[in-house]
Amino acid sequence: MIKKTLPVYLVFLSMGMIDAVGPMVSLAKESFNISITMATLLPLLGYLMYGLLSIPIGVLQDKKGKIFIINLGLTTAFLGLTIPILSGMYGNMVVQSGSMAQFYKILVAILFLGAGGSILQVAGNPFIRDISEVGHYSKNLSLAQSFITIGSSLGFLLPVFALFAFGLDWSILFPVYLSIVIITFIWLKYVKITENRKLNDHHASLKSCISLLKNPYVFTMVFGVFVYCGVEISMSTHIPILLKMKYGVSVEDKGLLISWSLFYLPILAGRFFGSYIMSLIAPKRLLLITGITAFIGTLMIFSNSYTITLIGIFIVGLGFANIFPLIFSLTIERMPQYTNELSGLMVSSIVGGAFIPPVMGMVADGVSITSAFIVPLICISYLIFTAIINNRKTQN
Repeated sequence: MIKKTLPVYLVFLSMGMIDAVGPMVSLAKESFNISITMATLLPLLGYLMYGLLSIPIGVLQDKKGKIFIINLGLTTAFLGLTIPILSGMYGNMVVQSGSMAQFYKILVAILFLGAGGSILQVAGNPFIRDISEVGHYSKNLSLAQSFITIGSSLGFLLPVFALFAFGLDWSILFPVYLSIVIITFIWLKYVKITENRKLNDHHASLKSCISLLKNPYVFTMVFGVFVYCGVEISMSTHIPILLKMKYGVSVEDKGLLISWSLFYLPILAGRFFGSYIMSLIAPKRLLLITGITAFIGTLMIFSNSYTITLIGIFIVGLGFANIFPLIFSLTIERMPQYTNELSGLMVSSIVGGAFIPPVMGMVADGVSITSAFIVPLICISYLIFTAIINNRKTQN
């Protein structure tokens, strides 16, 4: 069983690569001396692909199957990662040149990487249900999502390690991520994994996907994914900037490491132990608890105390840990006959990672970096609303 699950987890690790655009925002701002708003073009282009591709990919998946779609996603990510490498960016180029031409090439690479990530998300999340026992989908998806966090964590940790150990800059991320994609692709080719392709009484189409949004519950949950993904990327992009502008913490020296240890490490731990947590707390109730936890943590970030701010960031990470797998699995479990359509809709909503960070960036540039955290506070309030909706349905 391990031989079959490990390559699937590597697929999720590959999904996490697009989340590296979070720390890339602060790194690009430093390297190219651009505004926060300009730097947030990285998540804008990357996550825009989720909104454009996910629903059509969900329809294609209904015809071709999840394995085909996973291979398509890996191939697309591969193409994107080769662009900066062929342009000479593999650890010793960006910081030295500071050329805007290089920045534009990175934008194109992120565009392809976002496309690959969106394709992998459409197939990977419901695929976990195929290899899960009945009633264990939420738990197993939470564990798989922890590997996404490992992939995104490299965006925080690798630049710091490469700088101090080898004197390399953050573009070292591109060849490292490319190696992961190649290993995943080859492993999947040599491991036979069967997917569950039950014959439905209908076939997915663009019309059937869009029509599901008429269902108030589906719309609420799909928009919840939009909000969550937007707020997670907003936090990961702006926490290093907050530490630099408010407390004078260098981004490449300590800022990224602190941001990872206080934000993504609790997310990673929370998702890794999510299976155990959900054996103690029902998924619908856990969604409410995690939302309230994230809200309290965000309030603490407004403090002028460095220590309280750091504690708040850590609490937000704990709150964020299982929100996405909970929303995704609760929706699929409620309407399993529409798995492909719902997967396409919810993954398309990851486009929130493209739109909410620029809004936060504009508030930061126009008012202050601290005031910008009002944006995630509003977003988390909506996530608490989605949790209340689910708990009311439980009571009914």
